[in-house]
Amino acid sequence: MTPPSLPQRARVVILGGGVIGASIAYHLAHAGEGDVVLLERDRLTSGTTWHAAGLMTSFGSTSETNTAIRLYSRELFARLEAETGLATGFKPVGLIEAAADRDRLEEYRRVAAFQRILGLEVHEIDPREMHDLFPLAVTDDLLAGFYVPGDGRVNPVDLTMSLARGARARGVRIIENAPVEQVLTRPRGRLEEVVGVRTASGDIACENVVNCAGMWARQLGERNGVVIPNQAAEHYYLITEHLDGMSPDAPIFEDPASYGYYREEGGGMMIGFFEPGAAAWRVDGIPPDFSFGEITPDWERMGPYVERTMARVPAALEVGIRKMFCGPESFTPDLLPAVGEAPGIHGYFVCAGLNSVGILSSGGLGRVLAHWITTGRPDVDTTGFDVARFHDWQLDPRHRRERTAEILGTVYAAHTPGLQLTTSRGIHRSPVHDRLAAAGAFFRDVSGWESPDWYAGPGQPAVATPGWGRQPWFAQWRAEHEAVRSAVGLFDMSFMAKFRVTGAAAGAALSHLSAGDVDRAAERITYTQWLDDDAHILADLTVTKLAADDFLVVASDTAHGQVRGMLARACAEGDADVRDVTADQAMLSLQGPRSREVLAALCPGEDVDDAAWPFRSTRWLDLGDARVLAARITYVGELGWELFVPADAAEAVWDAILLAGAPAGIRPVGLKALSSLRLEMAYRDYGHDIDNTDTVYEAGLGFAVDLGKDNFRGRAAAAAAKAAPARRRLVQVVLREPEPLLFHAEPVCRDGVPVGYLRSGSYGWSLGGAVGLALVEAPDAVTRSWLEGGEWSVDVAGEAVPASVSLRPLYDPASARVRG
Repeated sequence: MTPPSLPQRARVVILGGGVIGASIAYHLAHAGEGDVVLLERDRLTSGTTWHAAGLMTSFGSTSETNTAIRLYSRELFARLEAETGLATGFKPVGLIEAAADRDRLEEYRRVAAFQRILGLEVHEIDPREMHDLFPLAVTDDLLAGFYVPGDGRVNPVDLTMSLARGARARGVRIIENAPVEQVLTRPRGRLEEVVGVRTASGDIACENVVNCAGMWARQLGERNGVVIPNQAAEHYYLITEHLDGMSPDAPIFEDPASYGYYREEGGGMMIGFFEPGAAAWRVDGIPPDFSFGEITPDWERMGPYVERTMARVPAALEVGIRKMFCGPESFTPDLLPAVGEAPGIHGYFVCAGLNSVGILSSGGLGRVLAHWITTGRPDVDTTGFDVARFHDWQLDPRHRRERTAEILGTVYAAHTPGLQLTTSRGIHRSPVHDRLAAAGAFFRDVSGWESPDWYAGPGQPAVATPGWGRQPWFAQWRAEHEAVRSAVGLFDMSFMAKFRVTGAAAGAALSHLSAGDVDRAAERITYTQWLDDDAHILADLTVTKLAADDFLVVASDTAHGQVRGMLARACAEGDADVRDVTADQAMLSLQGPRSREVLAALCPGEDVDDAAWPFRSTRWLDLGDARVLAARITYVGELGWELFVPADAAEAVWDAILLAGAPAGIRPVGLKALSSLRLEMAYRDYGHDIDNTDTVYEAGLGFAVDLGKDNFRGRAAAAAAKAAPARRRLVQVVLREPEPLLFHAEPVCRDGVPVGYLRSGSYGWSLGGAVGLALVEAPDAVTRSWLEGGEWSVDVAGEAVPASVSLRPLYDPASARVRG
């Protein structure tokens, strides 16, 4: 084979010629970036795109970003042929999503309510209507269906070729048979930056690469230390012979409870499977020459699943099977894609790990990546799928094998509150883990840490069943919540991300990142945000100045990778060093109106009164043999302290706190109470309530911005945002009826018209109803008078529940309890 002719340089090189790479190339060209080369190791679509089922379905997500990505893809597929002259095979035949049980019915009603406000047309239909639309399915045992008339199917190969033609027409060079051996980098301070790619036919100089290598993305990323823990798994479908009554215009039918999807294919029926208990494939690495390949199927393992899936369409059992297919699809540990710029390498972008939704996401993700590359920042919420979220341990072969087998099965599982994954647990354990277990902790996974959700009590079994309604353990949750409000509670927060930033330039680096004044007097805590150039929030955290050249940065577990990456870039040059001390220290949080007397008993001789120890100040304490940093701060709206304890001394300190707090009624408190307590105070949680699409003033955090500083990123935009009316604002929402529960994504209505949705929800035991934070939008400005001038309700699974809304917390709006 004649080696391909390569250009000497390009601004962007895309690695991978599947539908994702082709879409990014197309959208870069449409964004005005024509200096693009796409390299495909074999031929376009030869990895997994060629055998994809081609579903273009939008229903099922409670993410605004994911819904927008899918709706954009659907719209693009419908119009692309008119531009390129190549058909995509898109047919809007519709989708029926079957609800076979009460949990799914509740879930889908909530999903439908949310997606409707984002523009998705979806109708709840009864079993008879389902049968009328898809006569070959048995529907009399189903509860309901959700019909999306605009969804449908697309031909993955035709779609890719159409995108490729559109990219070529605008100057993109697409080169096949050009496998990439290495992304070339050079030092940039303490980090790296992309300078090119190496192939067997030569090098191409470039400023940006996009790793769209599909199931090879992990292997390619590892060569440069980029963590992309996607793993291929077996995916099955079969195609029957001609089947009478199988109309080419029939909608796609999905029955997750039967593990199957069904659609017309060549006069027969395609039946695909997402089975629980799946199988990873080639954990040791995907062969570089695997092209247009199939996997030897394991029908013995699949037999019971196939039997259940085909029982939904009995007519399919009466005809022959034309094709039984098994091929690879790649999955990530959390079933979300790996997207964005690698935290340690300037110019190294990733778009991989699409979890069997690559086709239907391809249009939207191509647009998102093109915007990110050409402007330097994304224009959608990326907190859930940013590639920076991953950890090195997720590359471990055992983790990938076990988690992939489990995660594929969750594609069609009911997403009931409380559902937990069971693989790869206990990667990190708190230094006080044994104490938590002895107290009856019900553990949940928190970014790889085992953390208590609630406590059953010593010697009591901690058992919970996922469910949408009130659960037996709500009594423990309520008791823990009320203990913090009335007495004192002790939280283990050791999972929080903790970094020490030291050196002569540490203060200047952090000051440039932070919208607040972090480089002031020592022993002071600053709650601050890190912004982009448009004053959107990139991080929400605290910075404690311990000394002139020594700072402690504390962020949430979900922001660990993002904050680590931002610190690395900010401190890449100059005398500033970043050290991740998350595992070195336990973080114990003592909170409640009686926390001061507990601390006084723990540290006799220390003056812990308000005047001597004001809010947001720190002090070093000697607790037994441990030197402990104590910070007076709260995340629950009460008087309290956070204690940073050396890991080897944490058990002794935990025991001492409980002993000293016994007269005050102290008790261990879990994360369910943490959530309900902080939402009663409307405290924000980055990645849940606020994200990178919110400006600091829209998020209601303008009080943390010091516009007197002239050297922080985003200052000009922050000043402009402060002066302008805020059409979007985060508000607190409390239901006025005690029974309904809030979780996430419930639409919020003013005078019956949707104006936003819940970013997160919990139950406000002190407020007497479910509570949450919602982003709402007004025609002119979200003001107190606009809020008070309307009748408010929340759509809970299709039912309008009266609600109160407020810019200030409805519990202790003056924060008097924090001052003790």
